[in-house]
Amino acid sequence: MPNTNDIIEDIFTRTISNKKIFKDRNVLRNEYIPQHILFRDSQIRSIAEITSPILLKNKPSNILLYGKTGTGKTVVARFTINKLFKKAEENKINFSYSYINARNANTEYRILFELASNIGLHLPFTGLSISEAFNRIMNTIKKQKLMLTIIIDEIDFLVRNYDTNLLYELTRANENLNSESFISIIGISNDLRFKEALDPRILSSLSEEEIIFTPYTVSELQQILAERAKLAFNDSAITLSAINLCAALAGSEHGDARRAVDLLRVAGELAEREGEIQVTDKHIKMATQSIEQDRVSEATRSLPLHAKIILLTISKNNEWPSTGSIYMHYNQMCKKIGIENLTQRRVSSILSELDTLGLISAPVISQGRLGRSKKIRLIAPYDTVITALEEDDIIKNLQSSP
Repeated sequence: MPNTNDIIEDIFTRTISNKKIFKDRNVLRNEYIPQHILFRDSQIRSIAEITSPILLKNKPSNILLYGKTGTGKTVVARFTINKLFKKAEENKINFSYSYINARNANTEYRILFELASNIGLHLPFTGLSISEAFNRIMNTIKKQKLMLTIIIDEIDFLVRNYDTNLLYELTRANENLNSESFISIIGISNDLRFKEALDPRILSSLSEEEIIFTPYTVSELQQILAERAKLAFNDSAITLSAINLCAALAGSEHGDARRAVDLLRVAGELAEREGEIQVTDKHIKMATQSIEQDRVSEATRSLPLHAKIILLTISKNNEWPSTGSIYMHYNQMCKKIGIENLTQRRVSSILSELDTLGLISAPVISQGRLGRSKKIRLIAPYDTVITALEEDDIIKNLQSSP
């Protein structure tokens, strides 16, 4: 029976010698920005037109990009603004941009920390108030005479999980900057109802233009995947049938190109581990199961504490009759661990977030004279959700408490 060291050595040796599948797997990662983006000419043109005044040293309008996950919002925004940045450099214009994912940053301070890093300002990892961190950033922008565009991905996460003060300050920042500096914002959201949660004072200062990203068709996904596959895989390392199946599976889920590209990458990695020389339909089907489990786990782990408590509450019942009943049980859980509960309005917003993530189903049901109510149930795999939740010690203790 081989020992552990022999097993590991065999895996590593096989990995080094097996170069039959991938030419460049980084082409299939979410952060990859293609040299050419298919089927988004209209949106690219709109963003370029709106932001082009920067080349005349004028502040452009703010922009909100809407569309379901995987419709190209992030890649189009980063692609277009990067092109603008290079053109500004050629013309010696002091323009820069900062890309921040609000969900990954997870806190308001972390958002400011990343923003500061992107403009060359060092902030301590902890210890400053939000207002002090913001003031230091503003002073740096003034001092550098910087024209700055901030791309805030999943901007609805920022609004739902924190108050709107930071977004308000960002939208009003130009009132405190000199004529040679400005901040413009490109917000990216999966939620078409995002603005309903905004304070009127933010809506008035945001002064945004909106661009909608529609889902890709299966035919469009096939062409997108075929182009990526040429760059990512060696010749004959993936079948046309596998590419078409991948497009069909992603197309059936609202035209999600991000999921389709992930499927290709994971399928290639699975084929590679098996020592295969070609990615086939079999590997696409295996990748589908693997990705779904990983997606649920990652989405659950990244939730803020209160969202985890709410998800745990929902997992304890097959179907909740109303938001009110969930709120009552959520309050009881908060008391058990000695933390202050959120308002019912905030809990309702978190339920919408969990619905958007695909962890729960929360359709609004008409009850005739009794009005309308949400019927809420867990739709993600129960065991996967609970396992991910219990990686948080607070939730684990809550589970074990009577």
